[in-house]
Amino acid sequence: MTNILYIHGMGGGGDSRIPSILDQALRPEGVRVVVRTYDFDPKVASRQIASWVDELQPRLIVGESLGSLHAIRIKGLPHILISPSLNAPLYFSGLAWLTLVPGVTALLDRIYRPREGDRQSLHFTYRVMRNYASHRKEALANSPAAGSDDSFYAFFGRKDHYRKSGIVSVKSWKKHFGQSFEWYDGTHFTEEEYIYSRVLPCLRSTLNIHE
Repeated sequence: MTNILYIHGMGGGGDSRIPSILDQALRPEGVRVVVRTYDFDPKVASRQIASWVDELQPRLIVGESLGSLHAIRIKGLPHILISPSLNAPLYFSGLAWLTLVPGVTALLDRIYRPREGDRQSLHFTYRVMRNYASHRKEALANSPAAGSDDSFYAFFGRKDHYRKSGIVSVKSWKKHFGQSFEWYDGTHFTEEEYIYSRVLPCLRSTLNIHE
């Protein structure tokens, strides 16, 4: 069985929608899509994900949204990124000081309570939010602009609301990864039709799988 390691986005987890769809489609072809819930602190998460790479020996890494930065940090494998939020860490680190105001962390914990199921718990502390700055730096150190020989390909939604704030930025992608991306007509959350029509064919092509 060939393994794909899928790195979910913020607040996602082991029962996230997209990897479940991909796994159901690819299992009959001998490919397993593995997604596991990791810690919100990128320093803790990077150790967790590194251990999963050692365990699973995946042939391909897929990253979604904020999880794309974790995916990019994994060296020596092809990467496919869905709605990569390259600039989210800039917001986290820049706004970290707010968590020093009494009551703010507790308020954010209530607002961002995990959904039911196997989901990432979000805890916005000053230390965790500041850790995202170095996390982004580590990820971009493995970009083609920084000399990486790894392959990267991204999907961006034309209706992605995070593009307005710059959290998702095609301009930033081009700066670090060049022209290796394509548009789809959906939102940040990649509707099912685009998973089947865009993402799945890309996975099959990367792994040299033919239906």
